[in-house]
Amino acid sequence: MIKENFIQLFADSFNYNWDLPAYTNYGEKETLNYSQVAEKVAQLHILFEQCGVREDDKIALLGRNSSNWAITYIATVTYGAVIVPILYDFNPNDIQQIANHSESKLLFAEPTGWEKLDSSKLETVQVVFSLTDFECVELFAKNLDKKTLSMSNISTLFEKKYPNGFTKNDIKYAKRDNTQLASINYTSGTTGFSKGVMCSGNALAGNIVFGFQTKLLVRHYRIVAFLPHAHAFGCAFDFLTATCAGCHIHFITKIPTPTLLLSAFTEVKPDTIFTVPVIIEKIYRKQIQPTISNPSIRGMLKVPGLKTLVFSKIKAKIIDAFGGNLVQIVVGGAALNPEAEAFLKKIKFPFTVGYGMTECAPLISYSPHNEFIASSVGKILYTMEAKIVNVNPETGNGELCVKGENLMDGYYKNPEATAEAIDEDGWLHTGDLGTIDNDGNLFLHGRSKTMILGPSGQNIYPEEIEAKLNNMPFVVECLVVEDGGKIIALVYPDYEEQTAQNLSDEELVNIMEANRKHLNKLLASYEGVYRIVLQKEEFAKTPKNSIKRFLYQKN
Repeated sequence: MIKENFIQLFADSFNYNWDLPAYTNYGEKETLNYSQVAEKVAQLHILFEQCGVREDDKIALLGRNSSNWAITYIATVTYGAVIVPILYDFNPNDIQQIANHSESKLLFAEPTGWEKLDSSKLETVQVVFSLTDFECVELFAKNLDKKTLSMSNISTLFEKKYPNGFTKNDIKYAKRDNTQLASINYTSGTTGFSKGVMCSGNALAGNIVFGFQTKLLVRHYRIVAFLPHAHAFGCAFDFLTATCAGCHIHFITKIPTPTLLLSAFTEVKPDTIFTVPVIIEKIYRKQIQPTISNPSIRGMLKVPGLKTLVFSKIKAKIIDAFGGNLVQIVVGGAALNPEAEAFLKKIKFPFTVGYGMTECAPLISYSPHNEFIASSVGKILYTMEAKIVNVNPETGNGELCVKGENLMDGYYKNPEATAEAIDEDGWLHTGDLGTIDNDGNLFLHGRSKTMILGPSGQNIYPEEIEAKLNNMPFVVECLVVEDGGKIIALVYPDYEEQTAQNLSDEELVNIMEANRKHLNKLLASYEGVYRIVLQKEEFAKTPKNSIKRFLYQKN
């Protein structure tokens, strides 16, 4: 059991970091310090009381990253209720289903998120509040009225409760054991509709404390928070650990386009960046590859002394693009492209790749950038156990199973799915295939659910083929599937570059055929791609930018 209490971590942070800047919505002038965040949390506690919320009641939260999103989350868990973060990008039917399935009593939502819902389909929600200003926008409970729930009334009640102003001594939160339920996080999986992952305070505290002990985040760090906080990775580190550590978080409240992010990095100058592979891979493909492909640069790379200088300048250029104050970048959510990873390692760029699942809130493995082994996803956490089962004698790969402090309590109201995921001995069967070396480094080689069986029983891992194809000319992203016993690559090409180079569709097809032939030379004969099929639109993705494979699988 993690000794630090999940709720107490917030109280300690507010006390210790009282006057430090806490939250800023990027692009807005107002910055809330930790004392102001604590005060707003206390106001929401009064609001919850007026709504008749009790401990263990569920409160749903729908919106993009923002100060008010974070305040609502903290207010909920410190009150003793259970937070249900809902990914903003879920479709309306899924959002309604999650609100109903979780039995959420209150819903806090952005106006644009609320407007797309059919309120008549909400079965348990009694009140809907706007994340813009916490005002009531819809009232279903007949025993309540909007005037009582208005923020002007809440402010009056707040002033009566704290006539001398809100102080550190007024921070009094629910006394809940770490074993008690803190959140239900509905996964954004790539294989179908999500399940409600039940995370205890222990699992969430386990991630936060690990972040402290490894100095992943420390006091005064500046953070650009652009990963969706309704997803476990962004929530655990951009938000929860950063708040408990005393960081200054700058929330990206809009869709995080490359232009917006580069502007934010330049202005904020973040110390640590948590990201998914696509951000790094775009920089590699658009900036690094053209540079190192230049004939003069290639010539310089052949001269030892000049090679070091070129690598140093490229590294400095990338760090400058991220704001110039970078300690390290932590990549999660999916594997980093091997070619990009190898080059970043070569120039000693401070990055690392971690691994986790929503079911572990999320962290399973991590190593700091100076200890990170290329092609691994870090070392298994000291608070977690791991083993490989059903090992293939030819490849050495088997399914990764884990258990430990970060493990979920199961899937909400779904004992069948829980029993399928966690065996009788408490091991979570991740569905990921890989190996663990003698030093505890984890190496992943695909998912058991996406593995394709070759013509003679060979195991074919689509992700490994995709990693090679993604580095080839005019390939933006791809997906490898089986169709009638053949390996097919679905490719979304770089149409912008096609237009820039004034290439015809026939020329683009010829380039892809050349890619296919080159790719097959890099693969075993049984892995060979039979044909490439061009996609007119980008692949549908989860909010963490993983392609929804189940939409493209052939029956």
